[in-house]
Amino acid sequence: MNNGNLINLQGMLFLLVAAGVILRKKDILPEGAKAILTDLVIYLILPCNIISSFLIEFNMDILKGFAVILGIASLIQVGCLVLAKVLYNGEPARRKKVLQYGTVCSNAGFMGNPIAEGVYGPEGLMYASIFLVPQRIVMWSAGVSYFTDSPDRKTVVKKVLIHPCIVAVYIGVLLMVTQLPLPGFLENTIRSIGSCTTTVSMVLIGTILAEVAPGSFLDRGIIKYTFFRLFLIPLLVYAACRLFHVDPLLSGISVLLTGMPAGSTTAILAAKYDGDYIFATKCVVVTTLLSLVTIPLWCLVL
Repeated sequence: MNNGNLINLQGMLFLLVAAGVILRKKDILPEGAKAILTDLVIYLILPCNIISSFLIEFNMDILKGFAVILGIASLIQVGCLVLAKVLYNGEPARRKKVLQYGTVCSNAGFMGNPIAEGVYGPEGLMYASIFLVPQRIVMWSAGVSYFTDSPDRKTVVKKVLIHPCIVAVYIGVLLMVTQLPLPGFLENTIRSIGSCTTTVSMVLIGTILAEVAPGSFLDRGIIKYTFFRLFLIPLLVYAACRLFHVDPLLSGISVLLTGMPAGSTTAILAAKYDGDYIFATKCVVVTTLLSLVTIPLWCLVL
């Protein structure tokens, strides 16, 4: 990872987000396009991207890396659950739901994977896919429970096991461990679809940014949450990784994905379950905008 590559990556991401803003402002991408693009990424593009990241030569070092990154991610989720419980007790109930969910569930799956791939290559994407497994479990259990009654265990297990990105991890690990060759046309198709991840993801984020008035972001609660989401939590992860001498690649993946902005599901669930939808949308927009600054800063630190 060098500064030139980082600047090029961040410049590309910024322009793709800007393209999404313009397309939404001009109504080339209408309101309904967000839902369509989201489903396209989650159900097709991102799973192909994950599978392609596992199409590498397998060795025991990779297996050890899986165990380490999974352990780190699990500890991070436990820590985020504790922070969500103690940080927002003074907030109104409808805003508290939003802040708690946004603390334990970031946009790491949607925005983190393309950034991990851009900074660390296919190996980084592979480890990022494993890192996200504990977050997806928390998302469908404790995360949803902030807005609703806790879902039953059977529902949680089903949602996690059949999530398209988790299924893609199963397939990718199987192909990597068995070294089973895919037909050329199938591998090329998977890689071609997966290569669209960054473009479609960033354009979609731009369509979200386009719909919030710039002058409405000055809110103490949003500023506090942004500090926690983009700076404090990744700082704690960085310090812990340095303390325990974690491999630089695994440490970098952990810090970058922990420092991702609030996920768009924060606003979606707030709207559906009587949370403060406007406040949630602002949290998503502000953290996404500022992450365009904090992510390269974390890369420089790493």
